[in-house]
Amino acid sequence: MADLKYYDVILRPIVTEKTMNSMSEKKYAFSVHPDATKNQVKEAVEKMFAGTKVAKVNTMNLDGKTRRRGATYGKTAKMKKAIVQLTEDSAEIEIFSGL
Repeated sequence: MADLKYYDVILRPIVTEKTMNSMSEKKYAFSVHPDATKNQVKEAVEKMFAGTKVAKVNTMNLDGKTRRRGATYGKTAKMKKAIVQLTEDSAEIEIFSGL
């Protein structure tokens, strides 16, 4: 298990049509460090965004896709995604409010 600080866990938010629709249920999607655990993701969200309280975290490992350019094959980078469910009395995450 890697020694990750809370500011190293969350890499970027994932903004798609599906994740924007799930924001009404207080679910937010983030791209996270591949070695991060659910507890580390929960701690990082609660420390980085003031007033948030995490109810649960779902994580998934996504393999890289096979891509082809001419006769050469390669793979894109693999990543880990986390869906964070906030509690009902939790504050909203501000980075998503202007979208």
